[in-house]
Amino acid sequence: MEKELVKTVAPSAGMGAILEEGQTTFRVWAPNANAVAVVGDFNGWKADQLILENEGNGYWSGITSKANEGDQYKYLIQNGERSFYKNDPYAFEVTNSDGNSIIRTLNFDWENDAFQLPSWNQLVIYELHVGTFYRPDPGKVGTFDDVISKLPYLQKLGINCIELLPVAEFAGGISWGYNPAHPFAVEQDYGGPDGLFRLIKAAHHHGIGVIMDVVYNHFGPSDVDLWQFDGWSENDKGGIYFYNDHRSDTPWGNTRPDYGRPEVRQYLRDNALMWIEKYHCDGLRMDATSYIRYEGGGLGLDSEILEGMILMRDINNELHQKYPNVITIAEDLKSQSIVTNPIDKGGIGYGTQWDMNFVHPVREVLTNVNDQDRDLQKIIDALCYRYENDAYSRVIYTESHDEVANGKARVPEEIQPGDAESVFAKKRAILGIVLCLTAPGIPMLFQGQEFLEDEYFKDTEGLDWQKYERLKGIERMVTDLINFRKGAVPGLEALSGQHVEILHTDHENKVLAYKRYNEEHQSVLIILNFSSQDLQNYELQLQEDNWQLRFNSTWKGYDDSLSDLEVAAMEIEQLENKLEGKLDIPAYGALIFSR
Repeated sequence: MEKELVKTVAPSAGMGAILEEGQTTFRVWAPNANAVAVVGDFNGWKADQLILENEGNGYWSGITSKANEGDQYKYLIQNGERSFYKNDPYAFEVTNSDGNSIIRTLNFDWENDAFQLPSWNQLVIYELHVGTFYRPDPGKVGTFDDVISKLPYLQKLGINCIELLPVAEFAGGISWGYNPAHPFAVEQDYGGPDGLFRLIKAAHHHGIGVIMDVVYNHFGPSDVDLWQFDGWSENDKGGIYFYNDHRSDTPWGNTRPDYGRPEVRQYLRDNALMWIEKYHCDGLRMDATSYIRYEGGGLGLDSEILEGMILMRDINNELHQKYPNVITIAEDLKSQSIVTNPIDKGGIGYGTQWDMNFVHPVREVLTNVNDQDRDLQKIIDALCYRYENDAYSRVIYTESHDEVANGKARVPEEIQPGDAESVFAKKRAILGIVLCLTAPGIPMLFQGQEFLEDEYFKDTEGLDWQKYERLKGIERMVTDLINFRKGAVPGLEALSGQHVEILHTDHENKVLAYKRYNEEHQSVLIILNFSSQDLQNYELQLQEDNWQLRFNSTWKGYDDSLSDLEVAAMEIEQLENKLEGKLDIPAYGALIFSR
């Protein structure tokens, strides 16, 4: 085979395998290598056919006309007396996590896709795990195409955004996804790059946005070709892509990227942009950002990683400038406004963040065994909390992949272990869903929550869709609430407003009433009973009259077992200088009124 003439390329040519006009440019960062070659299908995997030139800045590059899309390849790196094969850090596709890189262009036919996320105050997120969300064959992991088959269901539910647990290629075929082996490649067992393209295109067609969960706080820790990539390392650590001192340590392995290296920050920036530009994702949820900005995740007297702050600010700033409709979400869980404050005000610049000030107190109140121990002040604090002055700088939820695994169960199972379909478990779990969908913030549901799935989340078992068949009425209830929340029902537009006001707190009877209102002076009244007792002719003071009942969580149309108490219209009486309402409130019931 004739040896190919190699031409050096300019730094602006990009990274990885770039196929343009019949030629493929290979470019890789390997500053400690003595020589780098590309071997693959196109040159018989021979080490002397495509030897890259050293650009003199740690990068190696070369051009060939023999490599084509779909060809498999690897880099052959020489460091002193050692030589070893490595996958392309920028490979858009790999055969598997321990296999070969594949030349891909990702030039998909989007057919003028111009989808944009709804306004954040009308956003309802549905978090799902591709491998378990829907498994037509219980013996196989779910795929992107399986999710596509359920998009009409999600659209009917009212969901306008799905958040995918990470889909970057990971070790094996079963995983939560938080162990990325090849950050730029897409998991083959899910359907690879083409499957992800089909899912996002179809989701947009159904009016559903897609947020991608990305992991930049660590890599792997297994099947990671980035480890000691060019043969150099210190302290037997990870080499050029990783910290080589104590900063490498994370709860998931010694694989924290070295944010202090501009090349590593560029690598992560390029990855973030890939999901937006190549796959048309509508947002990024960044995992465990506290471990990007603190060595120990922000516990105690923890050392800050300033380079990690720079990384996140740079990514958020560029995305905001180029793609203002894209949302970035931090899973920081430290309750700090700096995460979502604007960059020009000293913040990190995320659009919103998962809020521990909602999920933890709400779950505690819901799962408490005794009514007298339910602390309504914790619910009030959860409703009213905000970062700076924006209610939508937080994502609120009662279930997520973290909250329903690792020793924690779904809310109905936590309420009544072993009997999650009991009336008490159903009604209190529904209270949590009502809170989530009527509180200020961006609400998020976890897969199956809409039909009260009770099995804790594990990547080896699919969602129990038979339970959906049994509890379709609960799903209908959640559909109603979602449509209320999005402002899709006349008279309930205030649920997408910024404001909340606590109107009534009865610690003895465990009744809480609050009003949601917006700048247009529209308002919605929500009344919750956190006790096991039906309350008849219950009295509370009001600020406004003419309230009309729009929702009763215990209505038998949703589930025959929920309540026998018939809820009639609220009676309102003018007493001196105040309005007093009188109504019946079912045990563990939620009522929503509009004017």
